[in-house]
Amino acid sequence: MSAPQSRVINAVVLTAGLMEKTVKVRVGGQKWNKHVRKYFNHPKTYLVHDPRSSLRAGDIIEISSGWRVSKSVRHVVSRIVAPFGEPIEARPSVMTEVERLEERRKKKEAKDLRRAKVGTEEEIKESA
Repeated sequence: MSAPQSRVINAVVLTAGLMEKTVKVRVGGQKWNKHVRKYFNHPKTYLVHDPRSSLRAGDIIEISSGWRVSKSVRHVVSRIVAPFGEPIEARPSVMTEVERLEERRKKKEAKDLRRAKVGTEEEIKESA
């Protein structure tokens, strides 16, 4: 069963390489001022998960909502629209959704296996 398609947002990378596997991006937006009766630019910043650290500051990317990686990281990189500086071929590739799902499944299986081993050892100690 596949998850519903999430909204894809274009964003500009502000900082990259300062946090491990995470970049800060700016998404454009506008806000209505009722007194002046005019829209003003009101950008938002998000922290985005970059699993392979393939982004550089200045890149234009597409992001989509993903699993919550930490308290403030809720989005994941979908693809690089326009690279800035180093070409895309010289960087690690951006993970596809299928690759992200497979990695998550493997991590979950490894965690379940570790917990099962710990559980059996505890049961042996209790029974002895």
